[in-house]
Amino acid sequence: MIRRGGCSETVTRSINNHAKMNEHLKNDLIALDNLLEKVKEQGLEYLNNISERRTSTKNITSGILTLSVNGLGTAETLKQFNSRFDQIIVSSSGPRFWGFVTGGSTPASIVGDWLTTIYDQNTFATQGQGDISASIELETIQLLLDLFELPNDFLGGFVTGATMSNFTCLAVARQWIGKEIGKDFAKEGVSENINILTAIPHSSVVKSLSLLGVGSNNIIKIKVLNDNREAIDISDLEKKIDELRGEPFILISSGGTVNTVDFDDFVAIAKLKEKYNFWWHIDAAFGGFAVCSKAHKYLVEGWENADSITIDCHKWLNVPYENAVFFVKEKHKHLQVETFQNSNAPYLGNPLENFSYLNFLPENSRRLKALPVWFSLLAYGRKGYQDIVENCILLANQFGEFINNSNYFELLAPIRLNTVCFTLAGKENQQKVITFLTLLNDTGKVFMTPTIYNGKNGIRAAFVNWRTTENDIEIVTKLMTEIINKIMQQVIE
Repeated sequence: MIRRGGCSETVTRSINNHAKMNEHLKNDLIALDNLLEKVKEQGLEYLNNISERRTSTKNITSGILTLSVNGLGTAETLKQFNSRFDQIIVSSSGPRFWGFVTGGSTPASIVGDWLTTIYDQNTFATQGQGDISASIELETIQLLLDLFELPNDFLGGFVTGATMSNFTCLAVARQWIGKEIGKDFAKEGVSENINILTAIPHSSVVKSLSLLGVGSNNIIKIKVLNDNREAIDISDLEKKIDELRGEPFILISSGGTVNTVDFDDFVAIAKLKEKYNFWWHIDAAFGGFAVCSKAHKYLVEGWENADSITIDCHKWLNVPYENAVFFVKEKHKHLQVETFQNSNAPYLGNPLENFSYLNFLPENSRRLKALPVWFSLLAYGRKGYQDIVENCILLANQFGEFINNSNYFELLAPIRLNTVCFTLAGKENQQKVITFLTLLNDTGKVFMTPTIYNGKNGIRAAFVNWRTTENDIEIVTKLMTEIINKIMQQVIE
């Protein structure tokens, strides 16, 4: 062990055995305890003051350093980072960063993430010699299935985000389509048209279709329900299915649309699956966490019948970024292996007998992303995540009440879960929406993102951070009132 302020005998012996070690590396190894202590103190300062740090910045670093011959050493490099880049790091993991759908990091997940870096495993195998850290991943998947109340017939794995989760699920779906028509797309390439049915897919889904060679424009659009909805019209879906005359297809449904968090009717889709032959994928990147709320879990009723599901952990699970999971029904694992296996590596053995994530997902190199999730789930349990989710829903509704009671703002859609989609009241103020949002974000006190909904310029505020409180709502609504009053006063003048 390294002692505070010094170097242990083990480290000293290691350094003496590497006389030719680079001087900076040698010095950093000796000073590692102090270096990590400095970073810990800096990290704690950031976390303890995250509510005061700006949510946006206009500061741009000037110039790009050239690579030095001898290097600077870590202590000097840390000084360089702080002087040049610390000022542009915003509190995207803080309580008032409501743009996109960005979570924070729970204390337990930070501990898990630090250990992930320190242990530095390339996570694939569960048994045999060498790294078997995938056993942690499989246990974490089981914990997630428990949290989401999903059956154990799903095989899951960790990827970087919703884009790669959707990509992984749809890659297996692509292989399923091929086998249905007597083709092996993984080996032969996509040689036939693939029917994709969906209503309002997330941009990451469209990107995945492009990457998979399916074609981002190769989508049969389904109508959505009336009355300000973004959910699939089931009757139109069945009509589109009948028009395919028995051809297999992939249905991509939403477990929470990005603008208004609308959910497709999973129970109705499950009934259609009994009647028709298709692959059912659910993009539930953040909406899947509705299951944690007793009052909202009905929104995902029936989702256990899907073939694949996307969940983004660095959103509502509140773990550090680059963390998502895919769930694919285990009955499709042979298709998954056909899609992802490293077939030219005989030393890996039979992929169905010797389990390795190498043969079940895109990356051949991956860190132990499961560990931050494992720590957070064990630390806070089902009740902890129920509290986080229900608090965010409560705050979203409080913010929505402010919008509803204001003469200057109006909701563009009802608040179904945790996202508030709104605009400035009155058609004459549509051109002022971006001006208002820019001024609001420029305060550095809150960050929201623009959108377009039903042809109107809008603003989205997503509540997923475990740190957000009623006080944050008060701070933001006061700012909004001040800014909109100034804008309207300028119009009058």
